Amino acid sequence: MSNLNKALLIGRLTKDPEMRYTPSGTAVTNFSIATNRWSTGPDGERKELTDYHNIVAYPIGKRNLAETVAQYTRKGALVYVEGRIQTRSWEGQDGQKRRVTEIIANDVQFLEPRGSGGSGGGAGVAHSAPAATRDDIPAPDDAPRDVDPDDIPF
Repeated sequence: MSNLNKALLIGRLTKDPEMRYTPSGTAVTNFSIATNRWSTGPDGERKELTDYHNIVAYPIGKRNLAETVAQYTRKGALVYVEGRIQTRSWEGQDGQKRRVTEIIANDVQFLEPRGSGGSGGGAGVAHSAPAATRDDIPAPDDAPRDVDPDDIPF
């Protein structure tokens, strides 16, 4: 039998991401997001509940996910996070045992254009450079200027 450890979340950053570097020079970005859900209480009243998730982004392959998330997201940005759930524990300086559950991101997508919603969202998908706007791409001289949406085959 196979195992599966996968988390898929859409939520808003609760604060600006924090990027640090390991002693070996690897970038690590920590951020948290809030997700909302609805529940009905014992009195029958519907309530909105909020869950908070700690996310950790590392460089993955040739994608520098940690640096991209730190550069293009801010508090309030709407993001899609895909990753795995990890729980780790340690002993604090006060001798108390500590435990934290985190999502180790393997993909982060920015769901709002830069500057809209929250305090500025990202642009494009986190593992690529910011998406160019339509005005940044020159049209060929023979390209049609107006396109009827009904003429698009998809």
